[in-house]
Amino acid sequence: MLRVHFTAEDFARIRFAPRPAPLQELHAALTTAVTQRGGPLFAPWRGRILRSLPAASGPLADLVPAGRPPSFLDVLGDTMADGFEQLRATSPGLVRAELERVYGAVPPPRWIRGLHAGDEAAWRTPQRAQQAAFETVLAPVWSVVQDLHREEFTRYALTVAEYGVAAALTGLAPGSRLHEGVWEWPGAAPNRDVCLNGRGLVLLPTFHHPAGPLLQDTPGHSAALAYPAGPGLPPTAGGAVVSSEALAAILGRTRLDALRLLAKPHTTTSLANALHVSNATASSHAAALRSAGMATTTRAGRSVTHQRTALGTLVAGAWPPYFTTRRSQRSPLR
Repeated sequence: MLRVHFTAEDFARIRFAPRPAPLQELHAALTTAVTQRGGPLFAPWRGRILRSLPAASGPLADLVPAGRPPSFLDVLGDTMADGFEQLRATSPGLVRAELERVYGAVPPPRWIRGLHAGDEAAWRTPQRAQQAAFETVLAPVWSVVQDLHREEFTRYALTVAEYGVAAALTGLAPGSRLHEGVWEWPGAAPNRDVCLNGRGLVLLPTFHHPAGPLLQDTPGHSAALAYPAGPGLPPTAGGAVVSSEALAAILGRTRLDALRLLAKPHTTTSLANALHVSNATASSHAAALRSAGMATTTRAGRSVTHQRTALGTLVAGAWPPYFTTRRSQRSPLR
């Protein structure tokens, strides 16, 4: 069981990663591929990934002897370049301690010894390997991962707004509970207690890790918890797994169309014309979106202008092409 201990300050410092972290998602995907997590449903994906990994990604295996990766690999940069920069900024002491932990008395490869010694040239080896693996494993589906992350961000934000932080946290992990400041994840292995002590927690959904949380707990930094999200299978290049039809089932078709139209400012009349509804109906949809924090209304004299908020954009995603199409269809180291 994983137990995450919160203080009042930690609850105030919980945040949701605004974008997926490429290196974290890559490590989750590679962990799933080589450990055979996910069972037979993952077998086709796993076989395809392992067959297609280029030789240039080989050094990554050197970093995970016996399946024990060093903690400094898990960084939350928004891009690969950001991730590499954060990785390289790891304190030399932590790098040495983690490499000694994962290798123990086993003789490491030469380039690993270079990392341990702080050799700048040695850092180019994992960077090249990670980039090669990313291009094969994640680049073809990265736009899908971004869409899924946006949807998960939105779901979390709306749950916090309507039901509170406790419900949002436990909703990330079915079967978990928050009791007296301790978030308990039954079944998470190994048994572990993490005390945040005011550092806060960053929540990061991952779409390539089918079970259990991946928790990064670096002293002096906010803890970061990657949790399995999405449809339960790795995304494919065919498009986002969560369809616009599912979103329409929640908001209603016309209200979803209104939200997408409000990417640009609309008066009530222009919104009604675009939706082919009455002004009263358009005003009602705008009011519902406004009450949910997804749109704003500005009045200037007798004119009223509606436009969606940042939350509304996260909910809507990048949908204008779909909207247009649908409307046209309808009409040793030491």
